[in-house]
Amino acid sequence: MHLDVELHKSFGRFDFATGFQIEGSRIGIFGPSGSGKSTLGNLLAGLLPPDAGRVCLNEHCLFDSSTGVNLAPEKRRVAVVFQHAHLFPHLSVRNNLLYGYRRIAARRRKLDIEEVAEALTLGHLLKRRIGGLSGGEKQRVALGRALLACPDLLILDEPLSALDKGLKDQIIPYLRKTLRRFAIPYLYISHSLGEMRLLTDQVLHFSAGRLQEVTDAETLARRRISDNGTGYLNHLHLSDPREVGSMLAYRWGSNELFLIDHGQPRNGLFALASKEVLLFKKHPQALSARNLLCSSILAMTPRGGSVEVRLQCCEEELTAQVVREAALELGLEVGMPIYAAIKASAFRWMA
Repeated sequence: MHLDVELHKSFGRFDFATGFQIEGSRIGIFGPSGSGKSTLGNLLAGLLPPDAGRVCLNEHCLFDSSTGVNLAPEKRRVAVVFQHAHLFPHLSVRNNLLYGYRRIAARRRKLDIEEVAEALTLGHLLKRRIGGLSGGEKQRVALGRALLACPDLLILDEPLSALDKGLKDQIIPYLRKTLRRFAIPYLYISHSLGEMRLLTDQVLHFSAGRLQEVTDAETLARRRISDNGTGYLNHLHLSDPREVGSMLAYRWGSNELFLIDHGQPRNGLFALASKEVLLFKKHPQALSARNLLCSSILAMTPRGGSVEVRLQCCEEELTAQVVREAALELGLEVGMPIYAAIKASAFRWMA
């Protein structure tokens, strides 16, 4: 997907203005509340009229104030999934899914309802009415409806912000799997860096109605390592779980990690906070943590009152975070060997 944008929209004291060209299929729109993220999404979808500018999607002009081009939303081939599902309560799940599908030309129909329903685990709900669905199920139906419209661009506008943490954790794996499977280019709008890291490759960072930078979520996350209680979240791909006493042993590259057994052994992506990684210069005599990794220091970066320490653990990388005084007392230097200790309870399954 190629997107060429130059837009201006004024709302009294709030002025939105941006210009960028970007190519890709997994693009994030990131920023705090009031930064203009949803404004951009609505302008691109044709749900909000710009004061001036242009929007070109894959060399196809959707809006140009200089020539008078302004395609109606239904002509833009842009589908939107909002914070709230906005489903039709009088229709079944099946008919909600097919709403956009039935309104596009047969030659543009690249997906079928059975395939989408299977990917989103909606098959058993197709005959149900919307009122009996949970919040997470409604969002899955909204996503399926957007996918079946076979758009050239999918805009996901804070699709998880109305859900509690438990439901978010349930929906993110569906989003990752489904968006990857159907390969429709999308813009993912959110103020959550965690969602950006899981779902995007490039990030447009907005603040106060202006584009601040084009970057990636990893860069943003490392820059903000001192801004929250957990620090940086390591994403570890773990596989091949096996029972070892009351724990599960997973493969992490050529390393073996021990995790608390929560009764659902599964491969996947796990989160580990940088503050949960303890560093030792020498092999500890006794340790309650079940994981001790022989590592070396790849890089060190000051982050406010702490230091980000990037470790090489065999062929894998891990980020620890220590206060500046601890780094000085340990005499940490790039290249030196170090032991990294991690509790079995410190890992959280993500997707």
